[in-house]
Amino acid sequence: MSTKFSIEVAYALPSRQLILKLEVEPGTTAIEAARQSGIADHFEGLDIDTSRLGIFGKQVAATTLLQAGDRVEIYRPLQADPKMARRNRVKQQGASKIRHKTPSVAVRTR
Repeated sequence: MSTKFSIEVAYALPSRQLILKLEVEPGTTAIEAARQSGIADHFEGLDIDTSRLGIFGKQVAATTLLQAGDRVEIYRPLQADPKMARRNRVKQQGASKIRHKTPSVAVRTR
């Protein structure tokens, strides 16, 4: 007889987050737990099958086996490429506002 164990499934939007507690059987994968939790019913447009998953902030494969106490996190897609977003911020700020680091000079005293 296998004993169920507790895990959590989490999803967050900028304005709202939800963490659901769930009892699962040994051998349950991250994707299975996300589906079993029913969390997609709470968020319009959430497609668990195409979302990236993680456990405690580290991205994992959907087929990763869960352990007691794990928190399965469902990640939202990036809204913009981070490199392009930074370039756009620099353009908006203007080149004059870019701070250049000056090398520190060690002064020796005798």
